[in-house]
Amino acid sequence: MKAILVGFGVAGFSWYKRLRDRGLLAAVVETDPAMKEKMGSDNFPFYTSLAEALDKEQADFLVNVTSPMAHTVVNNAAFDRKLPVLCEKPISFDYEESIQIVQRAERENIPFMIAENYRCNAGIRKLKQLLEQGAIGRISTIDILFYRYHHVQRKYTVSLLDDIGVHHFDMIRYLSGAEGQSVYAELYNPIGGWEEEGAVINTNAIIDMEGGIKVSYTASIASRGNQTPWAGNWRIEGTEGTIEYIDQVIYHIRDGVTTKIDDYSDVQAPDTLKEFLASLEEQREAETSGSDYLKTQTLVHFAKISSTEGRKVEIKHPN
Repeated sequence: MKAILVGFGVAGFSWYKRLRDRGLLAAVVETDPAMKEKMGSDNFPFYTSLAEALDKEQADFLVNVTSPMAHTVVNNAAFDRKLPVLCEKPISFDYEESIQIVQRAERENIPFMIAENYRCNAGIRKLKQLLEQGAIGRISTIDILFYRYHHVQRKYTVSLLDDIGVHHFDMIRYLSGAEGQSVYAELYNPIGGWEEEGAVINTNAIIDMEGGIKVSYTASIASRGNQTPWAGNWRIEGTEGTIEYIDQVIYHIRDGVTTKIDDYSDVQAPDTLKEFLASLEEQREAETSGSDYLKTQTLVHFAKISSTEGRKVEIKHPN
């Protein structure tokens, strides 16, 4: 299996090393020729034109690590060649465009997966295992706190939900096994936040999930206090107990007894690339396929609508 890597920025270079070290790299595509210096003495083909790379290289799949505004053009170019695509999130910042891309992949039976990596963390996998085993009975509420100071240069206006919160929304779906029904959210740039016009760096949301599960989400990427892990800190209440996931350590509370769990060696936690390759080999839908990820992006989309309209809104999933 060989891949064409498209995009050679910070995230792209990380993917480059991953593909190179696993013997999976066919070529690199990057519009900025100066980026080739990152390859050092490596002699992989380097293109500034995706069309040229697709014409000249024999590849089995494409890894799309371009700026989000370029995702759709790159994905469609790969789909034109019937190439499976592993794409960094989001599918697109434009929700309707995301729907169209997923529909095309499904219609033409082209494997399409989003590299949604937070759920691949071993601690999250262990948390999922415990919940499925009934460690706290039926889930009733989920409370999530996320605080970081994450001010980096972007080629687009920063949105907490699009950039990071989408990972947490994916984890909500993954851990609960439920889909969103309604959401009330406030997305804002607080006093003392960033000067960047239009930046959305704080989010408060209440999400009603299937099965009566209520989710509370509080997040900031402008916090100057103690920082949470990137996955946030979680408290999951159930009908028979509670699970807390604090600083990547699980605490299981049941019948007044607290058990600390920090050994996750008994769970399988494949990274996104391994899962994508396995899905191709086994000819099955990937765990975070485009169609599955679209359900997470739907949560983000309607949270934005709620914030704009200042009211609780029903979540309508695309057909």
